Formats: sequence, C-alpha cells, structure tokens
Amino acid sequence: MIFVILILSDRYQTGYNHSNMSSNPKLLLPSVYVSDAAKHIRAAEKRVSFLSMIVTDDPSTDELIDALSEAAERGVDVEAAADVFTYSELGGLFLPTQYRTKQSRATNRMGKRLNKSGVKFTWLGRSHATIVSGRTHIKWCVVDDTVYSFGGVNMYTEGIENIDYMFKIEDGELATKLIDEYHRLARADAGSYAYRSHSFQHGNDTVLIDGGFFGDSIIYRRVCKLAADAKHITLVSQYCPTGKLSRLLKETKSTLYFNPPSNAVMLNKFVIKVGMFLTGHKTKYKKSAYLHAKFIIFDMNDGRRIAITGSHNFVNAGVLLGTREIALQTENPQTIAQLEVFLKDYIV
Repeated sequence: MIFVILILSDRYQTGYNHSNMSSNPKLLLPSVYVSDAAKHIRAAEKRVSFLSMIVTDDPSTDELIDALSEAAERGVDVEAAADVFTYSELGGLFLPTQYRTKQSRATNRMGKRLNKSGVKFTWLGRSHATIVSGRTHIKWCVVDDTVYSFGGVNMYTEGIENIDYMFKIEDGELATKLIDEYHRLARADAGSYAYRSHSFQHGNDTVLIDGGFFGDSIIYRRVCKLAADAKHITLVSQYCPTGKLSRLLKETKSTLYFNPPSNAVMLNKFVIKVGMFLTGHKTKYKKSAYLHAKFIIFDMNDGRRIAITGSHNFVNAGVLLGTREIALQTENPQTIAQLEVFLKDYIV
C-alpha cells in the first residue's frame, strides 16, 4: 500500500473560527506518521512523550525507537509507555517477564535498551487480571510543541499496515496538557487505580479522555448524546458498534463501516461476529485490508456537522472493561473534510 499525506484546500476552512487554535489538525497515514514523528524526535529540544497500546521492535519501528534513544542520550526529557497487551499480540505469554517468541524477546530487549539510553520507559497494565480489562488503548506522541494523536495507529508492522491514521497538531498548550495527562495516567497505573473520564477544551474543539474507570466513558456517552440528535451518522470502526449506541444507530439513518469477520482472526473475529449477531448491523466495508480507524461524523438536525475521532472503538465492552481512551470532538470543517477524503480513498 502506498501511503500519502492527505492535504485539503483552504475552502474547507469556511465558517469555522480558528482564532483559538495555533494549527489545524493534519491527517497523516501510518507510515508517514512514523517517519514524521521520528524526524521531529531527532530534532527535539525539550520533551518527548510517547504512548501506544502496542510497541514492538521490528523494521517498521526502528527509526522511531532509535530516535527516542538518541533524543534521551543528548539530554531531552523522553518518557514512553506501552501496554503489556503487546506481548499477548506477539503470541507469547502475557506477562513481559515471561516470553516465548522471537518478537517478544526482541521487544523485551527494546525496553531495556530504551531505559539504558535514558528514556523513562514503562510497561503499563501489569496489575490487571485479564488481557482485556483496564488496557491503555490511547495513542499519542508529543514532541516539544507538536502533537500526534486522535487516531489509532499501534507501533508495530501490522498496526502500521492497517487502514488507519493519526492527526498532527502544532500547539504547545495541547502538548503540555497531554503530558500532564501522561503523568496522571502513569501514577494511576503504578498505583493500580483508575480515575473518572473527563474533558478539556482545545480552542473550539473538545478533548475527551477515559481514565480507565469500569463502566465510565465520556467518549461513549458523548457519542450516544450526539447520535440521539443526529439525522444521519457515518461510523467507522474496526468493530460492530454495540450497546446503547447500536440502538440509536437503528433509530437514525446510518452508514456503518467495520470489518467483516473474514478480515479478523481469533478474538477480534469473535467480537465482530457476536456484535453483528446481537445487533443485526451490517457493514458496508468490503475491502480485505484490516480497518483500524475509528471516527464518527454526525449530521445534526440543526445543520451542524460534528466529528469524533480517536482511539475508542464505539463498543460497549470497552466501556465496561475500563479501557483508557482519547478522542477529539470537532466541528472544524477542515478536519471533517480530511476524514471524508480518508473515507472515500481508503474505506468506501
């Protein structure tokens, strides 16, 4: 697959007040995100904060892992974390202190290498009892005043090859808020506790964060609230939507794109099959490439257009299991237009 940066013309900016935002989000496809983030990390002057559910040591991630180590070695404050779910994804035993596969052993060496170079690297989720509860599903990379987030790209070969994206935003205030959130999340994980979901404003947009509290998701609640007032909904996710949102989608004209079971394996195949059986939803996604992007565009009854984009899969199970998530709620026509171009070029 050839990855390109989606660049849209200024005509999409009409009608949106950008005065409180230093930079509009720019959609990057996965391989572009990795290369761009690595370039910025190599030039970092003050701070780097990296967070991903899955991080492995393989050719697709070498340039970013090398950049993290090199930045720390020259004195930049570098913090990085990944979830121990990484080891389950690699097919070894779940705990990172016990591993079987070649990839698992390489990833274990990666963590030691990062810490030796001066990176404050942490494996999250060691205290959780199962491979699905309390996972940190958030993805971001903050480099000085540049933020990459509000998408779903995991840092390993399969994740980078999936149909997915990240948004790039140049904004020092947002960068600082996410780093503060990183520290809060790290403290909670070290103390084996969760915290309530919450939100904060970023210019005219809203950042929504789920803190891992069982049954509590501001992202899912906000999606349901918007769905109840929408006249048309376009949903993109790797999974079939479930729970209250599923019922609201049936009551509204909706277009759904999620993986057919044939695109998935093992647990994901089971989750999709069960979701489709329980809800009766069908997918319009017909391509064989695995769809990992997650966003919803709401056409509201009052004429507004609102999008939510981020790491949440819009399934009720994630809410009940207390996954940590991040999303951006926006009415920015330029951001929504980029999502629509992505939809047209890679999903429809």
